Amino acid sequence: MKATRTVRNILANYEGETPGVKAQLCRMLMQGKLGGTGKMIILPVDQGFEHGPARSFAPNPDAYDPHYHYQLAIDAGLSAYAAPLGPLEAGADTFAGQVPTILKVNSANSLMSDTAGKNQAVTASVDDALRLGCSAIGFTIYPGSDAALDMFEEIVEMRREAAACGLATVIWSYPRGEAITKDGETAIDIAAYAAHIAALLGAHIIKVKLSTDHLMLPEAKKVYEAEGIDISTQAARVADCVKSSFNGRRLIVFSGGSKKGADSVYDDARAIRDGGGNGSIIGRNTFQRERGEALDMLGKLIDIYKGKA
Repeated sequence: MKATRTVRNILANYEGETPGVKAQLCRMLMQGKLGGTGKMIILPVDQGFEHGPARSFAPNPDAYDPHYHYQLAIDAGLSAYAAPLGPLEAGADTFAGQVPTILKVNSANSLMSDTAGKNQAVTASVDDALRLGCSAIGFTIYPGSDAALDMFEEIVEMRREAAACGLATVIWSYPRGEAITKDGETAIDIAAYAAHIAALLGAHIIKVKLSTDHLMLPEAKKVYEAEGIDISTQAARVADCVKSSFNGRRLIVFSGGSKKGADSVYDDARAIRDGGGNGSIIGRNTFQRERGEALDMLGKLIDIYKGKA
């Protein structure tokens, strides 16, 4: 497999990394129908932890089976498949080597009380990722949570261990918790801050949510207004997050969120593309649809990222 110039240029931005980490990033960037373009679509299926089985899979009962997601990612020609330990173990042998995998090593759930605080339990290890042949580990942080400092320390240690073993690190950076208002969770100043924190922590791939034009922090609002930072469109807000990811020197992908209409999904992808983002990490909007419909949607998203739609 020969890396394209686009991919080689992306890898050159990771100057402090080992050849093993770069090889895994290259593997994901060269995989599937977007291989070589610098764009990625990753299938994440960790929602069972967060939302429970019925809320996650009942709309498309075939999705209760972890093999379904492996096969969907393979048949759609996606860049990677991300999931917690159990689902990856359930298909690791059958699908070995057919699609890059990302082991989600921490998880939250909906059964905690409101007083528990926003945090995630570490549910897998770097050794598990190596054993399962993964390309990367994935880890969620909650900037704005009272537990955020502990989460930062956890991922710094796990990232160091993973990199020493030649594995990349993907950081889900989701602002929430005691310091963040509900509107602030998707405010552009907070989203850009979250992306920057992930980059500072050493993420090789950053995952954030698409943002609104709301500005939560008064001091940040003054700067956005004084400097005339454009946040008027979704593409402009994507560009602000890209700039906050070391001026585009780190791969950044955007989550799809809860299931919504197909046109909204396509509009989001066009905004990500036009804002310079590296792609989508899209779960419920695909696996909660019937397989044929999901494959059609993913095919259209691939065309969008190729500039064909």
